[in-house]
This record gives sequence, C-alpha cells and structure tokens, in this order.
Amino acid sequence: MLVIFVTTTACTQDTVDVPKPDYSQLPLPIEDVKPLRGLIDNSFQDKLIAGLNKNKKWKRLIEQKKMAVGLVDLRDPENVKYARVNGNVMMYAASLPKIGILLAAEDALEKGELQDSEEIQQDLRLMISKSDNAASTRMIDRLGYDKIESVLKDPIYELYDEDYGGGLWVGKRYAKTGARHPEPLKGLSHAATVSQVCRYYYLLAYGKLVSFERSKIMLDMMVNPELHHKFVNSLEKVAPKAKLFRKSGTWKNFHTDSVLVWGPERKFILVALIEDPEGEKICRDLVGVVEKVFD
Repeated sequence: MLVIFVTTTACTQDTVDVPKPDYSQLPLPIEDVKPLRGLIDNSFQDKLIAGLNKNKKWKRLIEQKKMAVGLVDLRDPENVKYARVNGNVMMYAASLPKIGILLAAEDALEKGELQDSEEIQQDLRLMISKSDNAASTRMIDRLGYDKIESVLKDPIYELYDEDYGGGLWVGKRYAKTGARHPEPLKGLSHAATVSQVCRYYYLLAYGKLVSFERSKIMLDMMVNPELHHKFVNSLEKVAPKAKLFRKSGTWKNFHTDSVLVWGPERKFILVALIEDPEGEKICRDLVGVVEKVFD
C-alpha cells in the first residue's frame, strides 16, 4: 500500500497598516453620509436644553418660539451627534438665507445654466463675507426665484420641506424694489429653520452640496467672515486657531447666525434664530453655553 504524506506550510504575510482617513480638512472624504435627522443624540440634546434653560429669558423665548438653536457635534466625523430646540420652527431669517442663493448659483454654474465670470465670483464673495445686499440682489436677478426655489426644494437636498416646517427660502430681492415670492407656509420672504440650516452645513462639510468640488468652492466662499459680531465675536476668543465658515443676518428684532467651526479642538455646527432686541448679545453668549455642552 502506497501512503502519501502531504505537508503544508503556513504562509505568513506582513500586516499592512491601513492609513486612517484624513479628517483634518474640509470637505470630509466620507461617501456614506447618514441623514442628520437620524443622528439626534438624547444625552447631547438634554445637555443643550439644560444649558439654555438656565437662562430664564432664553427659556421664555424658547417657549414663545422666538428662539431656536441647532448644534451638531462633528468631533468624530463618523459618529455625529445632533441636538436642536425648536428645530422646525421657521422664522424670518434676514440675510442668513443668502446661503441658499450661493447653493443655487453653484448648481447653475455646474449645469451650465449660468456663465461664470469675475463679476459673479466677486458678487458671491461679497454676498457671503460682507452680506452685501446689492451683490445678493444681482445674484437673485441672475438666477430668478424659480431656480432658487427648485434647488432648495430639490429632493436631493430638501432644504425647504413643508413636512418639516419649511426651511431655507429666498423670496425677495435685498432691495426696496421688486416683487415678493413668499414661501407657502407662513408667507415669509427670507426664511429658515435651524434644522435645515444645520443640514445645509452638514451636507456642505461632507461635500454633498452639488458636488465635492463645488462644496469646496462654497466653503472657500464662506471661510474667514469679514463681519465680526455675534458668534464670531466669541469664537475668535475661545477658538482663535479654528476656521470659521459663517453666515448671519439681522433685521430689526430678528437676529440670526450660523457657523461651521473647524479647529484642532472644536468641530461643530451652531445655528441660532432669535426674535429679540438683544439677539446679537444672545448669540455671543450662546457660544459659552455650547462650550459647556461639549464638556
């Protein structure tokens, strides 16, 4: 009888270290981005509410639906935490919805519906960094209300969604003349909810507005704001090394602000809509409350 012995030799291979993704720069190179609405963290939410309610005036404004706050923790880009108070309460938002004009413009440029020019690039930067009304009005006239609305309502973004209280809306030139194109729920001409603005910055941070490349262009437009009030006034003190991507708005008693903070220690989105004469100060003080929420 012939017996054959077969021996096997285990092959060993050197372990290959998979490099960690680089999350130091924006936009973030993550393809599978979870919907922000599904990332509400109860503990994070409770801490935000508790911090806001310590101020009796803020608590009253929140109860009257005259103050809304949204906060997104991006310190771990693959484990995002979201909290909001009056998240779907739509309010008049003054110049903050100019970020909707920026999105519509980049969408039109991407599709060849708008011919790029030095004048357009200058107007976009003036509109965002200095909140220039004349530049904003020129961009509205170039795009038209139908284009802006179609982009904000686009199923890809749903930044204005009647099922979630409305959201971002631009329905009037930033000028004394011109017809109004109000949003359908409350008839506001310039509107926002903190939830939809948080979603805007969230999608932008992950390169999901128009395209990764267009998102980068939009971030470059929004970085280093030239108006140093509200959130920026406080953030420049507590986070001097962070990059700030920001758009705010003010009209009479309506004070709004929104920022994406990206620094060595702080990575978050903060949005506030306030109807109160002291809204500018409330925005400045709100940064200190958010600092404690992250503790």
